[in-house]
Amino acid sequence: SRRRSNGSAIIETVCHDPALPFRGQFLKDFNSTSCKMKRVKGTEDEYVCSCNQEECNGRLIFSDGADPVSPGPDEPKLLSLLLVSLVPSVVTLVLLVSLLYFYCACRHHKLKTPATKDTDSETRAIIIMNDDDRCDNSLNHNLELLPIQLDSSVGKGRFAEVFRAKLKHASQSFQTVAVKIFPYEEYASWKTEWDIYSDAELRHENVLLFLTAEDRKTARQYWLITAYQERGNLQDFLSQHVIGWDELCRLGSSLARGVAHLHSDRTPCGRAKVAIVHRDLKSPNVLVKPDLTCCLCDFGLSLRLDTYTSPEELANSGQVGTARYMAPEVLESRMDLENIESFKQADVYSMALVLWEIVSRCSATGDVREYEPPFGRLKEHPCVESMKDDVIRDRLRPEIPASWSNHMGIHLLSSTIEECWDHDPEARLTAQCVVERFSDIISSDIIKSTGDSGSDDK
Repeated sequence: SRRRSNGSAIIETVCHDPALPFRGQFLKDFNSTSCKMKRVKGTEDEYVCSCNQEECNGRLIFSDGADPVSPGPDEPKLLSLLLVSLVPSVVTLVLLVSLLYFYCACRHHKLKTPATKDTDSETRAIIIMNDDDRCDNSLNHNLELLPIQLDSSVGKGRFAEVFRAKLKHASQSFQTVAVKIFPYEEYASWKTEWDIYSDAELRHENVLLFLTAEDRKTARQYWLITAYQERGNLQDFLSQHVIGWDELCRLGSSLARGVAHLHSDRTPCGRAKVAIVHRDLKSPNVLVKPDLTCCLCDFGLSLRLDTYTSPEELANSGQVGTARYMAPEVLESRMDLENIESFKQADVYSMALVLWEIVSRCSATGDVREYEPPFGRLKEHPCVESMKDDVIRDRLRPEIPASWSNHMGIHLLSSTIEECWDHDPEARLTAQCVVERFSDIISSDIIKSTGDSGSDDK
């Protein structure tokens, strides 16, 4: 039926027994296949029709010229009203949530991935860190291109080449920096090292200061830009200089502090950090700073020891490092993957060999020999199998001459070195324990400097 109320048309659809009267009259067209509206007697604006086919009332037909209408049940009309009311609010809420999501995603992208910019020569720098305020984990994002001029190559490794370079400042002055350049084919190595460096909690006085990372598209190169250390790496420094006891202490203790910081799950400020293992500790991967302290570099093989890292993921990291400096368990590929401490123990073994190199060039022993790397009788780049023969089969370690007992401090340090390269990983000291040993030795009243504390060129 159709009727008007307050000027609006009201359409009702009901199921009715044709044997009974409807609104005071019998419906005679109940067998009709269409809904032809007829005025209800005694009314002006009320019409009624009846039919018995499926959806036969989908179209109302008025024989007196009234407009045909398509009725609908009250429920759909109410649903339409609700939709009209709620849709704008829902759309607004979705837009706000989307904007918030994209804002957070963009901030995360800027922090964690290299941002690129289409230019003729280079892309923009990603992160700049300041050397001071090492306990501030904020990152200063530099949105401008870094004007860097490469000077000369200072070293080349398996994955990248390192250049001395000049970084021009706004004041037209220049800062000497180091640029490690990876070809596009070595993206994985660059990304691994950049991921390690970009962790603000890695920052430490005995870790090479990281400045920025760049993806230089037109040259098809990836760059890591760091502080430049004029004295070069520890191996070159030791091969050219004889050191005194005080310098031995500065070099050795700072090396231990750097490794201890990597391995620690806390920063010097007490904040939580992810422990990191270097996995390629050797004298060429240690730089000498102007104050004759060490800083660690080259984290291309490093591994973050996240608590959720599974043994399978650790196993997939493979046998990595330099064979000459590999711990016995690494040479044999028998690392205890259930215990992340085993990775730290392998680092400590390698650190002991570097400490041996430092001590071997100290004049305080009274018997300074020509520089040679650990296991110096072996060829320049011994393979894993050659190292297995010496380190595992014969249980050999670098020689500790009897003359090292002539100086009490070096004698005590020799014992520490031997504990660090023990064949049993569980028996080795931790890096933090080595730091404490150095502190005890240096502060001991028994230890007296021989007066030979200055370094001499070879």
